[in-house]
Amino acid sequence: MKRLKKYYIETFGCALSEFDSSTMDSILSQNNFEKTSEISEADIIIVNTCAVRLDTEAKILKRLKEIKKNYGNSKLIVSGCLAKARPSLINRVVQNASLISPQNVTRILEVVNNKDKIVLIDGERNTDFIPTPPIEDSIATIMIEEGCVDNCSFCITKLARKTLRSYKPRIIIEVFEKLVKNGVKEIRLTGQDIAAYGLDFNPKFRLDDLINTILDKIKGDYRIRIGMMTPDKSIEIIDNLLSYYNDERIFKFFHIPVQSGDDEVLKIMNRNYTIDDYKQLHNKIKSKYPDSLFATDIIVGHPGEDEEAFQNTVKLVKDLRFERVYLAQYSIRPRTKAAYMEQVPEPIKKERSLILNEVIKQIDLDIYKKYVGNEYEALVTSHGFKKNYVMARLNNYFPIAIKGDSDLIGKRVKVKISNATYFDLRGEVIDRNYEKSLLEIHTISDGN
Repeated sequence: MKRLKKYYIETFGCALSEFDSSTMDSILSQNNFEKTSEISEADIIIVNTCAVRLDTEAKILKRLKEIKKNYGNSKLIVSGCLAKARPSLINRVVQNASLISPQNVTRILEVVNNKDKIVLIDGERNTDFIPTPPIEDSIATIMIEEGCVDNCSFCITKLARKTLRSYKPRIIIEVFEKLVKNGVKEIRLTGQDIAAYGLDFNPKFRLDDLINTILDKIKGDYRIRIGMMTPDKSIEIIDNLLSYYNDERIFKFFHIPVQSGDDEVLKIMNRNYTIDDYKQLHNKIKSKYPDSLFATDIIVGHPGEDEEAFQNTVKLVKDLRFERVYLAQYSIRPRTKAAYMEQVPEPIKKERSLILNEVIKQIDLDIYKKYVGNEYEALVTSHGFKKNYVMARLNNYFPIAIKGDSDLIGKRVKVKISNATYFDLRGEVIDRNYEKSLLEIHTISDGN
């Protein structure tokens, strides 16, 4: 029997990169290729890259040099945002590597089946096809759109995923339905800006329309985690969207990056909203769902950020008390507008980052500590970061690390919170048959 060629995939970056990796994985596994977790066994090595930050880029380049040195006999394919945004850089480091942009991941067979170097970095994404994503424990991710309609001064991803391309609702529904039938409990909808979903359709069919359609057409015990949305596009659809959040099948989770707490810096960043706009959006969400997990992104040290602007950001964090802040120091990215501006010195960026990080940690610790001693229903979704632990989610998506076996994954349990860090909760299961208990309660109630 002829030996199947083995492939190995290494992924850098966000949920979009993970989705693209899963797409290539799905296509290869269904076409007589065998996946391996050992790079030394691979005939084909795929490195799916990220371009967002300079330190990530440096890590990727170092890894590519290691692969070239140690596994030079394998076919090397570099995919993802860095392959699209900086192909000449990749070529200098690994001259023989094939390149494939995010938009061309569905053409992976053309690359692996060709002995020569192949470069596929032009063209738009095929949005008529979504392979069934891999299921990790009880979690799966569907990318519903690529690209955005903004042009932020700091963003290199715009060069890699430029054009807004939304997947048709019918395609998303089909994949979603398969996942639910396969027992997936948490389905993550992701994209570069999913609040922009459907702006490329005529007539328009926005994110709120998609969520309503999913909830209406797909029954079952699952939870939707709605991904990152830009503030200005969120404002356009938030009223309808919040009404659908009433459904228990949606985690009360919002990820809406503010990036800076200063209006002048937002202008320099080319962000299309003001701090007052953002506060009103935050207030509207928190008024309806006060216990929701509201996550945001903040960039410290962007060009134009003076001490007053930084203090405005600190004040915003203290005023709004976000449940999660993804904090990053500004990183120069080539071919972006901000790269040509006067830069904030590195020591100042580092100092501001440390100051703001301490504020964030204290706020989040205060928020999370309020859960200690209380009992909640939680959905166990995945293995934990430590052995013999699993990860569960409250209805508002707060994470709970629980000591327990993998047979808990996919189940609803009752937990008591015993401890809290600034990042997660710690708890113990007090009723692992809680799902059955709830069913009995509903049955008795219906009988009455």
